[in-house]
Amino acid sequence: MRKRGFVGLKGVTLVANEAGPEAGAPILLLHGGGQTRGSWKNAVTRLAAEGYLVIAPDMRGHGESDWAADADYTLEALVGDLRAIVDTLPAKPALVGASLGGVTALSLLGENDAPDVRALVLVDTAPRIDMEGAKKITAFMNANTKGFASVEDAADAVAAYNTSRSRPKDVSGLRRNLREVDGRLYWHWDPAFMGTKRVEAGVSRRRLESAAKRLKVPTLLVRGALSDLVGEEQVDHFRSLVPQASLVDVAGAGHMIAGDRNDAFNDAILTFLLQVDGRA
Repeated sequence: MRKRGFVGLKGVTLVANEAGPEAGAPILLLHGGGQTRGSWKNAVTRLAAEGYLVIAPDMRGHGESDWAADADYTLEALVGDLRAIVDTLPAKPALVGASLGGVTALSLLGENDAPDVRALVLVDTAPRIDMEGAKKITAFMNANTKGFASVEDAADAVAAYNTSRSRPKDVSGLRRNLREVDGRLYWHWDPAFMGTKRVEAGVSRRRLESAAKRLKVPTLLVRGALSDLVGEEQVDHFRSLVPQASLVDVAGAGHMIAGDRNDAFNDAILTFLLQVDGRA
């Protein structure tokens, strides 16, 4: 695992994990809002072992990437960052985006001057999502603004939100998603990310539908069977927009598929990408 830096829109520094041979076909792993590149740890290892060049960046305002000085976390800013990363790569990447990472990838591919990519994998996100599920996520991210006294307290908050996943006995891994300020632990993202200059699902829906209709690259939607964000109605709508897309339902997984059923998730995306690259 190597650390790598990119320069995003307006000079924002983006920090990424990278693994695999430098001559390998690139795969970009884009995490969801409120997460960090650490959420892809096992996927990076698995894909790199297959000879891919795997890059997992922290979104602006998350992890070790810069917080936006102007608090700009709009979809345009996120798309600009992704374009900046793609433009540095020596070959066409495959884009794998979870939740907001998927929204960003799909939005980029819908632009008139979209860069060439090999494939798109959307992880539990689609142009139309269940708004009650979205409100649940927003409520979680807006909660606990005063931080936590311990990692255990943060784990309790995650367990209360994600009831489909058993609370692990060892919660030390959650520490990488937290930062310490004056003896208290806070989520490792800029509080301004939930401010006025942020992505709003309702504003971007028409843009996402238009982008989906324009997709020409091999596309896979990976959905958690227990997801409260992407249900059968949302899947049917997506397939009406992208009839050529493939679909994988991951049993026993909610919105956080990679965390709920990591091996099954990795199997799904690896099988798809090997097929795309003629290596099945």
